[in-house]
Amino acid sequence: MSLTKIFKLLIVISLVVTTACSSKKGDANVPFGSEGGPLADVNFTYDSYSIDAIAKSKIEGNVSWLKENDYSKVTVEGHCDERGTNEYNMALGLKRARAAYDELVGAGVPADKLSIVSYGEELPLDSSSSEAGWAKNRRVHFNVK
Repeated sequence: MSLTKIFKLLIVISLVVTTACSSKKGDANVPFGSEGGPLADVNFTYDSYSIDAIAKSKIEGNVSWLKENDYSKVTVEGHCDERGTNEYNMALGLKRARAAYDELVGAGVPADKLSIVSYGEELPLDSSSSEAGWAKNRRVHFNVK
């Protein structure tokens, strides 16, 4: 076999291996969140940390994934929009993260797999100062490690 044929064969094999090993984003078993990753973000109304029916549904999907992937550890991140003081937003982000954490633990996710952090207004998804932007930023993100 010539070197050219061997080289071509190696290229084909590497393409097949690369394609076979790539992950499929959007797999029906993985509820992707707005920041990417395998868990769906939970959004909140203005000045609230209450888990509504939509948030509860997203958390239930996240619980299913976490139980199937019990090796994973997750940081529950609380976020806010830019309105309010930094101190207030840090406290509100913490309350949002705690509310989501409590739902996860209540549904059977081991507490030792979870940690909590508040970023307040410091890591916005949308930097526009508009109601649509603010709505995106009022969230809990689940960062899988």
